[in-house]
Amino acid sequence: MIEEQSQPQGFMHWLRESVTVKLVFIGFLVLILLIPSVLIQNLIQERSTRQDDTEKQVSDQYSGSQLVQGPVLVIPYKTQVKENVASGKEVTKEVIKNIFILPNELNYNANVSPDVLHRGIFEVVVYNSAIKVSGNFTRADLNLLSITPDQLMPEKARMLFSISDLKGLKTNPQFKVAGQVATAEPAFGDNVFANGLQVAVNLTGMMDKAIPFDFNLELNGSQELSFLHLGKTTDVTVKGNWGSPSFSGRYLPDIRKIDPKTNTFEAKWRMLYYNRPFPQQWADDYSLIANSKKTDDATFGVKLRLPVDQYQKTMRSSKYAILIIMLTFISLFLTEMISKQRIHVFNYVLIGAAMIVYYTLLLSFSEQIGFTFAYLIASAATVILVAAFLRSLIKSMRSTGLFAFILSLFYAFIYIIIQLEDLALLVGSVALFLIIATLMYFSRKINWDRH
Repeated sequence: MIEEQSQPQGFMHWLRESVTVKLVFIGFLVLILLIPSVLIQNLIQERSTRQDDTEKQVSDQYSGSQLVQGPVLVIPYKTQVKENVASGKEVTKEVIKNIFILPNELNYNANVSPDVLHRGIFEVVVYNSAIKVSGNFTRADLNLLSITPDQLMPEKARMLFSISDLKGLKTNPQFKVAGQVATAEPAFGDNVFANGLQVAVNLTGMMDKAIPFDFNLELNGSQELSFLHLGKTTDVTVKGNWGSPSFSGRYLPDIRKIDPKTNTFEAKWRMLYYNRPFPQQWADDYSLIANSKKTDDATFGVKLRLPVDQYQKTMRSSKYAILIIMLTFISLFLTEMISKQRIHVFNYVLIGAAMIVYYTLLLSFSEQIGFTFAYLIASAATVILVAAFLRSLIKSMRSTGLFAFILSLFYAFIYIIIQLEDLALLVGSVALFLIIATLMYFSRKINWDRH
């Protein structure tokens, strides 16, 4: 009877003291903590989506990202077409079609004044810009289009241009074309550009000459200002008081000067028509420039986004959650073995919970004070909490101090990895190698055959 009672007691003692059982439990707990880790990442994504929705809402109310397109010169011409009527006879009918000519020289000179609007805890970059557009058109090569000069109707010519969000237009553009001054009006009935504007010009007697033009745009927008490469030679200069611009599109600027100290930038592009996806002239086809693939290939500009995206960095931090939890548990286990003071499995659960709550602290603080200070506060709070809890369990100041130092190194390591880009893989691999080597060194002191 005594032997029967001692066997269950012996089994329970082995279950409590077995290193193998403890390691299996730690591994199981790490897997269980994957669930709240995924939920935390979903929360971060939800907050990031809310920020995007806020940016879209503010852009809809203020003005969206702006794409400046054009101008394009449109010249009507008369041509004869043959049609079959109901009686079966073939009749000749005169119709009006159009020639489309792109600029020979196209110059954009933009000064951008950004501002930051606040909507709750979210921030959205908007801007006011003054853009001078100038250039010239040269005569069309009518032979390539199989058109004769007497077919042209230069007195009914017009110039088309577009901006992507007309709500941002603050003044009515005044065009100067070949000595004529005209006011832009909405362009209805064609689809050369979305949100098109046009000016009517009389080019009688000017078809063999260069036709100069210039106009000014006072334009509001948000986050991005882009241009469409339409000139045979396109020159663009953009200046602004923003210390952290990025450049978008297929073409990077030839010259860029960014001065974070004065919070200013200047960028210049010069592009030739060899890599432009549009011909210099064509007839009849309204939809050629409206082709989204070609438009994307010819669009370039500057983005004025906020320099720090706390959601992106918090998400990157959360992806290392399981690594931090696993290394923390291994360090805690080694501390337990070396100090020979048992830590109950429930205490592992509580410490794991603190590791997860860390990311909600990081997310909530980063929305208020920025990622760097939020990371410092969340890391310090977690290290202090876990170290104080461990101190109450093992009663060893030396072991507790060593564990707190190791945990601090883990958080510092993750922060460095997040800040790095090109060297992140190299630094991360070397650091993990050193961590494993350190764990190997301390694990030598454990008698694995004892339990």
